[in-house]
Parts: sequence; structure tokens; C-alpha cells
Amino acid sequence: MTLLLKPTKIEAARALAANANFYLNYDTDKITFTDLKGDSEPSESAINAKYTELLNAYNAEKYKRDRATAYAPISEQLDQLYWDKKNGTNKWVEAIDKVKSDNPKP
Repeated sequence: MTLLLKPTKIEAARALAANANFYLNYDTDKITFTDLKGDSEPSESAINAKYTELLNAYNAEKYKRDRATAYAPISEQLDQLYWDKKNGTNKWVEAIDKVKSDNPKP
């Protein structure tokens, strides 16, 4: 699964206490739980650890996000494949190879 948006502490808290209600105080960067709804309240260190885990997963997939924006739209790729087949060329493969080489997997 590719993470498209940078994770937040709110997402980390939601991952640890999916049913709870809470809010983030942006001045202190502290999460306050208002209703656990059967979940146990995760510690601040657990939330920070989960946030770090989510952030590391997000950072590890940077190449996927970069590739997604570098690839031509599918309609253009299909047209390129059609003309490659018609003309005996390899332009589509070359374009895909360039995106992959410009944005390598870590």
C-alpha cells in the first residue's frame, strides 16, 4: 500500500485506539482522549512510536510517489504502446525505464 499523504500524530493515535474520540492540541503537540469507547488509552510514547513507524513507511515509499507523478497518463501510454506496435519501436519501454531509473527503489 502506498501512503500518499504524510502521516500525522492523529493517524498514529487512530491506529492505536480506533474507536476513541480525541483531539490534538497544536500548541503542545499533545493528544487528549475524550472518550475511549472501550479502547485503552495509548501512552504518548506509544503514539510517538507509531507515528515514527508510519512516517518511516511513508518515507520508504517516496520513490513510488515520485514515479506516479513522472509516468505519463495511461491514455498517453496506451497510445505510445499502439504506435510502438505499429512502428516496431520501443519508446514506451524506454520511457518507463527512464522513470524507474530516475526514481530507483531504495
